[in-house]
Amino acid sequence: MSISLARVEAFLFRAEVKEPVKTSFGSIPRRSVLLLRVEDTDGAHGWGEVWCNFPPFSADNKMRLLETVICPAALSSTYLDPADAWHTLTARTHRWALQGAEPGPFAACLGGLDLALWDLTARRENKTLRALLNTQQALDAVPAYASGLNPDTAPETVARCREGGFRAYKVKVAFGADKDTRVVSSLAKDLRAGERLMVDANQGWDLVEARRMVPRLGAFGLGWIEEPIAADRPLSEWAELALLSPVALAGGENVMGYEGFSGLIGDGYHGVVQPDMLKWGGVTGAYAVGRRAVMAGRSYCPHWLGSGVGLLAAAQVLAAVGGPGMLEHDVMENPLREALGQPFPRVTNGAFPLPDGPGLGVEPDLQRSEEWLVTRAEYRAPKR
Repeated sequence: MSISLARVEAFLFRAEVKEPVKTSFGSIPRRSVLLLRVEDTDGAHGWGEVWCNFPPFSADNKMRLLETVICPAALSSTYLDPADAWHTLTARTHRWALQGAEPGPFAACLGGLDLALWDLTARRENKTLRALLNTQQALDAVPAYASGLNPDTAPETVARCREGGFRAYKVKVAFGADKDTRVVSSLAKDLRAGERLMVDANQGWDLVEARRMVPRLGAFGLGWIEEPIAADRPLSEWAELALLSPVALAGGENVMGYEGFSGLIGDGYHGVVQPDMLKWGGVTGAYAVGRRAVMAGRSYCPHWLGSGVGLLAAAQVLAAVGGPGMLEHDVMENPLREALGQPFPRVTNGAFPLPDGPGLGVEPDLQRSEEWLVTRAEYRAPKR
């Protein structure tokens, strides 16, 4: 059954928070969410989310891209399925992205649209998204870890998350050797049986510093060390760090394209592969990357830091891919996360249960989220 879109709606939400997300590249003082709702000519609908958490107002630019080029292009054609739409629109907008020097924002908009089309298709077929992707082996729950931990408040956050059902935690590092070592040492010492700790440098070290810090922090028995250096550094640097590290290196959220991920997986320097489907690829790209990663013996751990729509999407794809990976579950202050993904699943004994409803299995509560709504726009297909 083909897809012919009748309209696309975009919703931009923004919520101020008391505790910003703190990273080595800067802080995120407010939480922004850009949702897409697509509807086909038969009235079926689906939800998607566009990556926009940094810089703080990057969502405003993406709203304009949706208005001026992405939605007019998407609404002008009929597609065989979501993958056909993503490939078609990626090719059609390629020159525009180059001309505007904005391949990342274009890819994020197309990734969110791809998710919405997959959600629509699964709802139309009355299947969960994971079952639509993998009818044979899709899981009903996936392991999850608490992400985004601020090193300044990490012990308190771990205690809160442990009480909330988590058994694995990831703390931000690359704030100085002494501070990083002190924080990681303290958290590692207080882990309980069966719990895991990971760290995320957010591309915060150069090679000289990474040579020092990767072995030092890895000695605490971490699950992985994420993005110790910039994603685009030469393979020779990643190779060296992979040899120096006593634990797996992780990355992928800042990689784009099938070729980029094929190289990352094939080179073998990343034991943990972390594409962000709403930065690049949507469900179409992420599912392909995840399957390939697991086939190659890697862990597929999708990256996400946004609302419940994107979180459920990452969980559904991970459930379809399988393997030893874990779901990244942001636990820092964000009122939009749960409000825009109802009913919101609760982690239990380290696992994130997936809803049985069609598609993503959740709906944004627009009424509950109205106080954070900044902009809403609607785009309709031309009369055919």
